[in-house]
Amino acid sequence: MLYREAGQFKTTYAADQQLFPIRQDRIGVITLLLIAFIGVPLFASEYWFSAILIPFLIFFLAALGLNILTGYAGQLSLGSAAFMAVGAYAAYNFQLRIEGIPILISFLCGGLTAAAVGILFGLPSLRIKGFYLAVATLAAQFFIVWCLTKFPWLSNNSSSGVISTQQLIIFGHELKTPTEKYLLVLSIVVVLALAAKNLVRSSTGRAWMAVRDMDVAASVIGIRLMPTKLLAFAISSFYCGVAGALYAFCYLGSVEPDGFSLDMSFKILFMIIIGGVGSIMGSFLGAAFILLLPILLDVLLPFFAGLFGLPFSSATVSHIQILIFGALIMFFLIVEPHGLARLWQITKEKLRLWPFPH
Repeated sequence: MLYREAGQFKTTYAADQQLFPIRQDRIGVITLLLIAFIGVPLFASEYWFSAILIPFLIFFLAALGLNILTGYAGQLSLGSAAFMAVGAYAAYNFQLRIEGIPILISFLCGGLTAAAVGILFGLPSLRIKGFYLAVATLAAQFFIVWCLTKFPWLSNNSSSGVISTQQLIIFGHELKTPTEKYLLVLSIVVVLALAAKNLVRSSTGRAWMAVRDMDVAASVIGIRLMPTKLLAFAISSFYCGVAGALYAFCYLGSVEPDGFSLDMSFKILFMIIIGGVGSIMGSFLGAAFILLLPILLDVLLPFFAGLFGLPFSSATVSHIQILIFGALIMFFLIVEPHGLARLWQITKEKLRLWPFPH
């Protein structure tokens, strides 16, 4: 009764093919955007913006990029952090070398640079796939970090490769406060997320899913494998590159090549595995689980320790947090291997039948 299409008639093809065809979905998305753009800036503190919300949105964007490649196109990659590094350093150099270039254009060019590098490292996908392709993309992780360290020109002759980003100036206004940076990141993430949702519904997205399910059959029905795979690498790397630029300019302000480590690539990979492979909602839920749950446990564990008078030191609380976090990951993967997005889908299916018995 709460979530049904009954009575919602479509009279045009455009109405039937819109992004959110069910009225309840449209109301939910609009409500969520209003809360994110208006409600959160009114009530959240600077700590929430700087330490929680901005990195959450950035990693959601990076996970979305990897999900396009791995979830929809079926191409494994372990170099997401490296493509983020390319986007960050490229945006920095565009701001440094081209006088007067708008910061948004620098972000766009950083994403395009990452896309070009992604195509280069995506060429092995034409011959290999699966774990062998994952190892090939792992080379990007080490090679790109090595280049950023060994070529001082990329970091404006910094011996360690550390860069300090330029000022964020949008339409003549410098963004200084965490709230302004949050709104910038949120706007970019919303636009790119809606673009991704529309893209995976198009003929390009259907071609990706055909290659993912069986590339030989996709080739037989006329899908060209080389352009399809390389386009997936390009768009995925573009999203990771934009996320890397936002990570450097809006979150940290100063980054180093070693900060884009293999651990970050695995973190992004875990986000889409836990959230749901081949789902935009899964990227969102996975980023929330990986980034926000440890913060929640960090707050709750000392509270309950003090409530029950347990003599827990800060180190013990940290160890218990890691154990609980790992156990929850195992629990979710056992209960629902398709990720949190599948649990959300099951919830919506149950709402279609409520209050009738299942």
